[in-house]
Amino acid sequence: MRPMPAPLGLYIHIPFCKSKCVYCDFYSLPRSESRMDDYTDALCAHLAETAPFAAGHLVDTVYFGGGTPSYLGTKRLVKILKTILKKYKVDKQAEITLEANPDSAGDWKELRTLRRCGFNRLSLGMQSADDEELSEIGRVHTMAQTEAAVEAARKAKFQNLSLDLIYGLPHQTLEGWQKNLSAALDLTPEHLSCYGLKVEEGTPLFARRGTAGLPGDDAQADMYLYTVEFLKAQGYEQYEISNFAKPGCASRHNLKYWTLGEYAGFGPGAHSDFGGVRYAYTKDLEGYIRGVRDHAPMLSESDRIPPLDRDTEWVMLGLRTTAGLDPKAFERRFRRRFTCFLPFLDQCAKAGYAVEEDGRWHLTPRGFLVSNQIIGELLDAGLPVFTELNLVDDGYDALIAKAAQKGLPLFLSSTMLYRAETQYIKRRVAAFAKPVNYIYHIGQYLPDWHP
Repeated sequence: MRPMPAPLGLYIHIPFCKSKCVYCDFYSLPRSESRMDDYTDALCAHLAETAPFAAGHLVDTVYFGGGTPSYLGTKRLVKILKTILKKYKVDKQAEITLEANPDSAGDWKELRTLRRCGFNRLSLGMQSADDEELSEIGRVHTMAQTEAAVEAARKAKFQNLSLDLIYGLPHQTLEGWQKNLSAALDLTPEHLSCYGLKVEEGTPLFARRGTAGLPGDDAQADMYLYTVEFLKAQGYEQYEISNFAKPGCASRHNLKYWTLGEYAGFGPGAHSDFGGVRYAYTKDLEGYIRGVRDHAPMLSESDRIPPLDRDTEWVMLGLRTTAGLDPKAFERRFRRRFTCFLPFLDQCAKAGYAVEEDGRWHLTPRGFLVSNQIIGELLDAGLPVFTELNLVDDGYDALIAKAAQKGLPLFLSSTMLYRAETQYIKRRVAAFAKPVNYIYHIGQYLPDWHP
């Protein structure tokens, strides 16, 4: 009996957009329409070239993200998807998602063409129901266009519709957020993604953050907790910190990211976790097109991570989901005990931040609000981490030397460091490997070590 082919997700990055929002730090390019055809050709060539490496996989999710994929136009999108369907083994029940902005998704006939080609899930960037809020953050659509896009999607017979919303917008109140959420539900989507606004360095919003009228942390927390309770009452199941769905409508592609599933990305800035290697393409449209054409290097990072060394990622990503952590699955997969995490998880449970149900641990909504701190402390409690020195002040050489002198195990997760730093640390640690018994290569552990 032949083994079942391993599932694989494909991510297709479309970097074009009509204009860049003031909060956006994704790799996206306004006013670059003249490069759309060449980029589409490069994507199709790259997909075809990579297909043989995925011959043993069944593609069960495809996700077109951006940028604004719908801005690329129906003909180009169809060309790319047809390349995938021709070159890859795609599951007949595959989830195939297209991200779209309402202003470029209002023609139901165009959407019907996309659905007939194979797209079966549409994710609309609604963001707000208030036109003033939309204008404040640089969105180019209106709420009327969102309503028109939803109507067009339903007329085109899309049965799986997701809406993106942002809370914590400039001058937004809890009441204003409640109105936005209710307006979104009036459109009866199968899925909702509700993100707290993040002010990223290098964006226009960051430059004026002090005068933008941004709600404080407590106000954002109130908006988040209201969201969880309100959507639950309306029949939407929370399955990740920011994602809610009707039963059976969770994003299968995004779940790959949170469960260490395999996915291959294409396009500038796209990330992959495929064949035991994490890699990403450089954020350079022209460099990507040239690289595909000339078979030139395109990767900005690449790191092969042994399966047993991924326990940190498994914990970090698992705690983002409401499914949480299964201790038995952890022990089977990573061959080490889960018990080292239990004292801290018990503390979280007493504080109302975590719950143990049916043998699994997951965070509560209040726990999700401080998930970064909880995850950091949980990893400190469960993994041998040497943190006595300040890396900025003392550097990695001093850190490694001190760990060697004290005979302490050293763990530095490659997920928390830039890849160049990771490679450097590996070389320096290797220098201590023979004379110091307790120095191990990154990601390896002493099974019987206790603090």
